[in-house]
Amino acid sequence: MLEPAARAELEMAVTPELVYRMLTDLDVLAEVSEELESCAWLDETSPRPGIRFRGFNRNGDKTWSTVATVRAAESGQCFAFDVDDGDTPVSHWRFELSPTEAGCLVVESTWDRRPAWYTPVSAETTGETYRQEANQRNIERTLHALRAAVERG
Repeated sequence: MLEPAARAELEMAVTPELVYRMLTDLDVLAEVSEELESCAWLDETSPRPGIRFRGFNRNGDKTWSTVATVRAAESGQCFAFDVDDGDTPVSHWRFELSPTEAGCLVVESTWDRRPAWYTPVSAETTGETYRQEANQRNIERTLHALRAAVERG
């Protein structure tokens, strides 16, 4: 896979397993994410490759939903999913976790999978013309919100 379109990392004073449990709890994922307002598992509630969930998103007065398919679900190591709008690929999101002496390092990355024709459609739907820059800001905010959530327990 090419370099991510947006990426940030942050150390957290908790175990990678705790961070993984929080990320795969869709209520927590929505709580800490910038645009994601809520999620619902579509197939079952245990994350594993192939399982899908619907995400409901908001940016200002713009709202939209997408379906995500889990691509990696390795406890304490990685949670990754592809986001699609119907048959149109949108993005790939990946949280990588690695232990450190103080707890763990969390790396969040995203790759833009949109075909060129879909970029203006996406901008109109989401209200965000500069998606890469928005994702970078959102990832940084999400990681700080995640750290606050996992460190308070």
